[in-house]
Amino acid sequence: MGSMCAASVRCYAAALRAGTLLVDLDESRLPLRHSHHRYRIDGPNGVQTLTVPLVGSTNNMMTPLRDVLISEHGDWRRLHWGALFSAYGRSPYFDYVADDLSHVIHGSQRYLHEFNAQLHEVILDFMDLPITTSLLHEVEIDGLEVTDLRGRIALKKPDALPIRNIPYYQMWTASCGFCPDLSILDLMMNKGREGILTLKAMGEE
Repeated sequence: MGSMCAASVRCYAAALRAGTLLVDLDESRLPLRHSHHRYRIDGPNGVQTLTVPLVGSTNNMMTPLRDVLISEHGDWRRLHWGALFSAYGRSPYFDYVADDLSHVIHGSQRYLHEFNAQLHEVILDFMDLPITTSLLHEVEIDGLEVTDLRGRIALKKPDALPIRNIPYYQMWTASCGFCPDLSILDLMMNKGREGILTLKAMGEE
């Protein structure tokens, strides 16, 4: 699969079920994806999509993911942190992960895959998820059963993965109802390490 930015709860449920996540840094044609630099959160004003701006046009992005550069246009790091604080500042687990998350959001990463990988490590560490992450070119996959998630989990259309949507506690459920398909950050903020139970249940056959 490709490198995704604070990927969806469904993506992490699929990764936990497999136990291993392979990241393909040679993936191109990124406009067909969108989840590589966008993630959705739920806050007081409803669902919001946060986008990491990229250098160059994303309408004809043939550049391999390993070479995709982050743009610092629009003070996006401050805006992302403000949106996350507004959405989850009063959530049960925000204070416990805020420093590590802020360090990544306000970091100096040049490449998108670096930013995504650092967010991913914070998520794995805080939620204590037993998911091994490797680069595709470093792993011998011949003979292995591999599910290609590239283009199957995105923000624009539903996926066809055998993953169930299971409601969990969300801060804004009372006003907006349960919202599926959010970033894993939503589950992490609301459930902490107990979120692994939700992910496991989502992947059960």
